[in-house]
Amino acid sequence: MTSLTMPIVDGWTIARRNTLKIRRSPDLLGAAIMFPIVFVLMFAYVFGSVIDIPGMSYKEFLIPGIFVQAVIIGAQTTGYTLTLDLQKGIYDRFRSLPMAPSAVLIGQTVSDLLMNLSSLVVMAAMGLVVGWRVHSSPGEAVLGFGLLLLFAYAFSWVTATVALALRTPESFNNVATMVSFPLMFISNAYLDSSKLPTPLRVIAEWNPISTFTQAARELFGNTSSALRTSDAWPMQHAIPASLLWIVVLLVVFVPLATRLYKKTVSA
Repeated sequence: MTSLTMPIVDGWTIARRNTLKIRRSPDLLGAAIMFPIVFVLMFAYVFGSVIDIPGMSYKEFLIPGIFVQAVIIGAQTTGYTLTLDLQKGIYDRFRSLPMAPSAVLIGQTVSDLLMNLSSLVVMAAMGLVVGWRVHSSPGEAVLGFGLLLLFAYAFSWVTATVALALRTPESFNNVATMVSFPLMFISNAYLDSSKLPTPLRVIAEWNPISTFTQAARELFGNTSSALRTSDAWPMQHAIPASLLWIVVLLVVFVPLATRLYKKTVSA
């Protein structure tokens, strides 16, 4: 086996192991699915009656943002699972095996990508139930889900890096919640960000969550000419900006997470 194919083959083995672990611990998948569903019901039926979106229903405006939120919550499973395995000493056993160091992280992120796929399928079905519809072509809709899954994979490497730096589930959960909630709420995921006060509006316009949400809305056809679009570059070019974010996250955090993993298991 060559040095190039070894991480892929070993990573797939780890991914299969983690997928089996999820099947035996359905609470991990349940949490990733149930939390966004609660947000759909709460925002669609509680806040949806008082939030007005020009030219479209609030439910169609909301669901792409909920997709992005579901991806973020699902990707955080990568970090949480890593910290659990660190505490149990599982990586000490992996260190004694003839496997590529990056295989553990590749396997973890790939298995969590499969979990995110399951979560998006459930969320799409839930969205159809509450009134969300796709108004674009089937090809654009597929690209929309593909973009969300690419974001999920890239963001999994971010959470893996944070987890390996913190090393405990409690610390990781605290930091993940403290960072993800402001990112979600100071964005266009739940409301029209153009109505925010100027400092918050500027933050929302350059927030990557807003970029991915806008890209998803465009690909699913959940936009309206009556809805004011920000002049900020990420909002005007949401799809290429989203792809750029994915490349940046992978280029920065894949080597960083791998380096932290090697340092952690050799300590």
